[in-house]
Amino acid sequence: MMILVLGGTGKTGRRVVDRLTALDLPVRVGSRSAAPAFDWQDRGTWQAALDGVTAVYLSYYPDLAFPGAYDDVKAFTELAVRSGVRKLVLLSGRGEPAAQAAENAVRESGAEWTVLRCGWFMQNFTEDFLLGAVLDGVIALPAADVPEPFLDAEDIADVAVAALTGEGHAGRLYELTGPRALTFADVAGELTEITGRRITFVRVTPEEYVAAAVRHGVPREAAEGLGHLFTDILDGRNASPTDGVREALGRPARDFSDFARANAPAWKR
Repeated sequence: MMILVLGGTGKTGRRVVDRLTALDLPVRVGSRSAAPAFDWQDRGTWQAALDGVTAVYLSYYPDLAFPGAYDDVKAFTELAVRSGVRKLVLLSGRGEPAAQAAENAVRESGAEWTVLRCGWFMQNFTEDFLLGAVLDGVIALPAADVPEPFLDAEDIADVAVAALTGEGHAGRLYELTGPRALTFADVAGELTEITGRRITFVRVTPEEYVAAAVRHGVPREAAEGLGHLFTDILDGRNASPTDGVREALGRPARDFSDFARANAPAWKR
């Protein structure tokens, strides 16, 4: 059973790869730097990555809400099933209509499927575009005063591996969140308490956010996509926590305060 992990060097993918490797299961990393290489923007790379594969962890870059994602996912799943893939586990997003269209493509593929519909990752504050903001002491985003039940990527990886390797997850849609909803101002307050540094949240306009992101090296298209996620998706539709991690694993999801205490060294200058 060869398992292909798309985005295998990314935030959730590398955690899935580590867990599968620890289980002594054959795993193939799907990324542009792997051999064979996999690139969502180059369909000529897909077949070699799928050769001999029976299960796929499917994460889309840059995000399922971006233009072209549905067409790519549909084409990939059709090719995967023709190539012998029997199981697909999709990393999806809560409250994103475009992501739900991609979910439908996976459901209709003919393979066993599991959908992990996830909220915002806690790791965005330690490994991604919000780390620099926390280190600078100012989290400046075009986000309203709306709570979000931030989710630990470690929990996502645990659910993904259970779905890839275990029974009882086929045909299931898991809505995965953390156990407690926090606004970005709440997050700044918790980080201030845990790190001993003053960290604040400042609301900016979408235009200000995009301009700042571009100045820091983010491609404009990606910056505009992120701005869309903050202004359109973070509108309260996902404010309620779910019990999806417990449904999948029989244990609660990790709380943000536990995550922050464990990762406090990442925010020390």
